[in-house]
Amino acid sequence: MQNNKIHHSFGFALSGIVHAFKDNRNIRIHTIIAILVLLASFLLGLTKLEKIIILLAIVLVIASEMINTAIEEMTDLITDEHKQEAKAAKDVAAGMVLVTAIGTIIVGIVIFVPYIIELLE
Repeated sequence: MQNNKIHHSFGFALSGIVHAFKDNRNIRIHTIIAILVLLASFLLGLTKLEKIIILLAIVLVIASEMINTAIEEMTDLITDEHKQEAKAAKDVAAGMVLVTAIGTIIVGIVIFVPYIIELLE
């Protein structure tokens, strides 16, 4: 009985991931950038630790975007009227994604710039 519940939980989670990627342009953009960054991390010869940090930053941005999507969907479900509280919820969720993306860009700069400088010398 317990395995059946776990199976269903994974199914629901995968469905949520598919929905997020299918219906959210920003997640697709983040994913394309992530693939390019991961490719660059291998081409530039980043250390294992640096690759792990980059991967965690990527996961954090995509997870933030998924949370933002969930908040937007729930807000739209709760009300179709223009309410200040609904706007605030959506704005804060979007702000979370922006803060996460900026943090990730800073991490990327700190990690990648020395490799790029070395490559150009």
